Amino acid sequence: MKSPRTLRPEDHAEARPIYTVWELTLRCDHACAHCGSRAGGARSDELDTAALLEVAASLVRLGTREVTIIGGEAYLRPDVYEIVAYLHTHGIRVSMQTGGLAFTPERARRFKEAGLAALGVSIDGPPAIHDLLRARPGSHAAALRALDAAHALGLVTTVNTQVNQLNKDHLRETCELLRAKGVRVWRPQLTVPMGRAADHPEWILEPWHILEVIDTLATLQVESITEARAKGVPPGRAFHVIAGNNVGYYGPHEQLLRSRPGGTEAWWSGCNAGKHVLGIESDGVVKGCPSLPTAPYVGGNVRDLSLETIWETAPELAFTRERGTEDLWGFCKGCYYADICKAGCSFTAHCTLGKRGNNPFCYHRADTLKKQGKRERLVPVVAAAGIPYDFGRFEIVEEAWGLESGDAAVPGALGE
Repeated sequence: MKSPRTLRPEDHAEARPIYTVWELTLRCDHACAHCGSRAGGARSDELDTAALLEVAASLVRLGTREVTIIGGEAYLRPDVYEIVAYLHTHGIRVSMQTGGLAFTPERARRFKEAGLAALGVSIDGPPAIHDLLRARPGSHAAALRALDAAHALGLVTTVNTQVNQLNKDHLRETCELLRAKGVRVWRPQLTVPMGRAADHPEWILEPWHILEVIDTLATLQVESITEARAKGVPPGRAFHVIAGNNVGYYGPHEQLLRSRPGGTEAWWSGCNAGKHVLGIESDGVVKGCPSLPTAPYVGGNVRDLSLETIWETAPELAFTRERGTEDLWGFCKGCYYADICKAGCSFTAHCTLGKRGNNPFCYHRADTLKKQGKRERLVPVVAAAGIPYDFGRFEIVEEAWGLESGDAAVPGALGE
């Protein structure tokens, strides 16, 4: 195919898909019980190799700097190495997120040769909990083997952990395991009630749990920084904890958990879906973020329009580009940080409460309510439909802090 033309800066103005997450297939060798996309079998209409290469050329023209390929399991597509090589050859950093069940040393070698820079492996706690969430005995051991295979070839290794009711009390032992494995970055994120996770509301954290989770992660981060300094490990090569986009916001540890040690300080500055982030599904559907539920956020399909056209014209992708506070509601509408935070992670809010703009999983919010002797609890009221990237709906119940289960509470007090 022809070499892609590079767009001028004025062709994409300030909005540019600097970071793209690209689902190459929904086929998976797991059928994880908390999978947001309900991966398992391939879609019937997944893009062929030629179409994937056209999308890759569009990403080059749009100025994408990094692509993370996902599935399902991306390594189950025979042409995955060709896609990685194309992106790498055209100056895009390529990483892959995997459950690691069959990420063999041979696959690791082929990915390395194709130009893969980093491998992210999903590890959700101790073996018994991980294997339960992944719905497959031996999954935890396989994930560790994947880390070892990647590490042996010099790939940067990272780990994502979905934090939920099953593993929230095991963060320290998970952290210690990953540090011992030479993992560079640990990125905890909250399990969100999307896809199969929506079928398990009992696994979803209560909003007030965020205080304990973030306090624990901050402690682990400080310990890791201290240990690295004592050993003389350069900040750029030390293990560190980076909060996922739906872990937040504006508590005492905000900068600690969003800044890389030795680097520029960072803090949450609003959802970047469709502004600097792009998500592509394996059938060609385009969204502003890979995690967004599909139905409300589809901007188009690359079978019908070029990726450039979708990026530049689809209103479903552009909701963050000139976003104010007009779509905020509930607690978030009157929050001190509303102008910059804009209710945190859009997909988490939408999949929990049925629309974006009010996010109960917030440190500042939970801490504010705790000081008033209150907390929030989630009650499921609408079930998910059972399709990829679907969601149901919860309502917020306000109750006294420390209230025993079953005691009286006030439904909807902060959810309107």
